[in-house]
Amino acid sequence: MLQIAICDDEQDTVQENKKTAEECLCQCKTAGKILTYTTSANLLWDITEDHFFFDLILLDIEMPGISGMEIAEKIRPFLPDVKIIFITSHIEYAIDAFELSVFRYVPKQDMDRRLPSAIKDAVRLIALEEGKVYTIQTSSRLEKIPYKEILYIEREGKNARIITGNGESRVRKSLQQVYEELGAEEFIFIDRGCIVNLIHIMQIRDSMAVLKDGTALPISRSHLQDVKGQINAYWGGHI
Repeated sequence: MLQIAICDDEQDTVQENKKTAEECLCQCKTAGKILTYTTSANLLWDITEDHFFFDLILLDIEMPGISGMEIAEKIRPFLPDVKIIFITSHIEYAIDAFELSVFRYVPKQDMDRRLPSAIKDAVRLIALEEGKVYTIQTSSRLEKIPYKEILYIEREGKNARIITGNGESRVRKSLQQVYEELGAEEFIFIDRGCIVNLIHIMQIRDSMAVLKDGTALPISRSHLQDVKGQINAYWGGHI
């Protein structure tokens, strides 16, 4: 069952968004529990102090007290994989939303059209991520690594070294072979010897891919423009 939070300082908007979310869950044939908040501090407390878990958060940016941007930044250590849909009147926030790895940005003036599709896409992506794993099978072990946990993969001699948030694994295959086995658009080459999961890229700075955990990986000059293009193409439908 998906856990969804909706936070907006206007009660009417909260109820409208809740109704939209319920309709989207029904259309996606997905069970979900929805909690609503009209005070951003309460949502932040529930996540950071009471350790509430959410798969998806619909978050107004312009709220009194703690803004949506501040909440998104503060909850990342507690919910690193949560999908956040920002709702705002100000289009300039879209750039900041990208920096925070927000799933989608919905302008308030286009809510009726954009919000339902954003929620349904998030629900489908969550379901897809839960089912996608990379399997390492040898004569002595079987290991399954969820795609969403893979930060990057680098060549190490005749092995491919898979780095996740919880550690690392090795498989005796070429990077190209692992890339083809993954078969997912979120994995991109940033160098001949390194594949990165672009959902973990926070920014491109000084020819480096900076990940959510602070890791900075060099992007080769020959790959730089292609990497930027692939990131823009991937996130183009999300912001």
